Amino acid sequence: MKFELLFISLLLSTIAHAVDSRPNILFIAIDDQNDWIGCMGGHPQVKTPSIDALAKRGTLFANAHCQAPLCNPSRSSLLTGLRPSTTGICGLSPGIREVEQTKNHITLPQTFTSAGYFTFNSGKIYHDGSMRGGDQKAEFNEFGNRGPMPKPKKPIAHLPGADRHPAMDWGVFPEKDEDNADWKIADSAIDALKRAPADKPFFIAAGFRLPHVPCYASQKWFDLYPDADLKMPPVKEDDRADLPKFADFLHWKLPEPRLSTLRANNEWRPLVRAYLACVSFMDSQVGRLIAQLEATGRGENTIIVLWGDHGWHLGEKLMTGKNTLWDRSTKVPLIFAGPGVKAGQVCHRPAELLDIFPTLLALTKMPARSDLEGHSLVPQLQDASAPREWPAITTHNQGNHGIRTEDWRYIHYADGSEELYDMKHDPNEWTNLAGDPKHAAKKTELAKWLPKIDKPPVPGSKSRVLTYDPVTKEAVWEDKPIDKTARLPEP
Repeated sequence: MKFELLFISLLLSTIAHAVDSRPNILFIAIDDQNDWIGCMGGHPQVKTPSIDALAKRGTLFANAHCQAPLCNPSRSSLLTGLRPSTTGICGLSPGIREVEQTKNHITLPQTFTSAGYFTFNSGKIYHDGSMRGGDQKAEFNEFGNRGPMPKPKKPIAHLPGADRHPAMDWGVFPEKDEDNADWKIADSAIDALKRAPADKPFFIAAGFRLPHVPCYASQKWFDLYPDADLKMPPVKEDDRADLPKFADFLHWKLPEPRLSTLRANNEWRPLVRAYLACVSFMDSQVGRLIAQLEATGRGENTIIVLWGDHGWHLGEKLMTGKNTLWDRSTKVPLIFAGPGVKAGQVCHRPAELLDIFPTLLALTKMPARSDLEGHSLVPQLQDASAPREWPAITTHNQGNHGIRTEDWRYIHYADGSEELYDMKHDPNEWTNLAGDPKHAAKKTELAKWLPKIDKPPVPGSKSRVLTYDPVTKEAVWEDKPIDKTARLPEP
């Protein structure tokens, strides 16, 4: 009996040691962050020293794309490992636990919670309101500060309309960085890093809210971008002339203002400046978080993954916001660093946010799952030039898909209309080649990647939802039929 007890004790000790050696995960999300990051080269003036330093210590995926250009479907896809076209989650609601297919699906955080990790969430990881009370308990051990953005007494930006969306604002506010939501979100995650149990690995998530509107930051971050020297994004005045009409329908009526509205109210430059200021402030909070990780002494055994949920237009295609299948809306930062990741790499292979789930399973030596639709990025984390057969696929409502390879973007809309861009020679997507017979074979080649499963919006879908009836040829935006002869509304 004594021998058996000794054997069991040694076995448990061995198991505990094995558990202790599993890598930690620091999971950093950024809301509405396009490629205006220093290491990504999306804007020539942007200052992001913390994210740039992280990219140098790991692998940057410079051609990474979201699965949906909208918060809820993008985050739902990443966290479940399933495409929006597979689940039918395409609007700002419902959340994954309200959808039949995903209500019992084991999510990425839930996987690590069940595996014995200490798990903690601060800020915006799930879309706000999409993971409710009782459902939260199975996802993370703890939920910290999720920080609603502070608001001034009156809007700062000069925009028309008494009923303007309250988030459509930008400017210098608050006075102190410590009063900004992202500071408090970072504080919450920093506290979790300090007190994370030493006898088990951790999965600590921090979801920063900036640069999502309202774009508020203190004066010192605006000072980094003097108005007189500000470089504006390139805009082609007739950029929409060669687009199919259906392209308008994907973002038919939005609270985000069109470029014409910003120009008429002298708010285009202030918005660009505010977005840049918010990116730099958010970057400083990433820096605070990583500095605390190093201070714990556990940085060497921690996988850091930083990602953005989708991009954001700042005048390109004559609009602001997301809800499109162009690069400005789909391209996102994606960086891995830590054990199992080669440092100093930039990978130009197409990657998807969907790939994060299987990649983390592989890096932590957890069992692979056959029900995930992404693909592990481990080959590219070890050699950025390793081949990758899959493109990045973005979906915005049923029937509308973008296929992105290293050199091409192909868009297929629900009514059958198309766009095709040579991204190597036309990175701004100014010339739609879909009607050129010379590129018919390329379209056919890319169309093979269109999702075979393409579900309609799930019951209860709301906000930014577009449907199309191929029989009646009627397009419906948020329950209202679209007048096909009307111009794109300009809020």
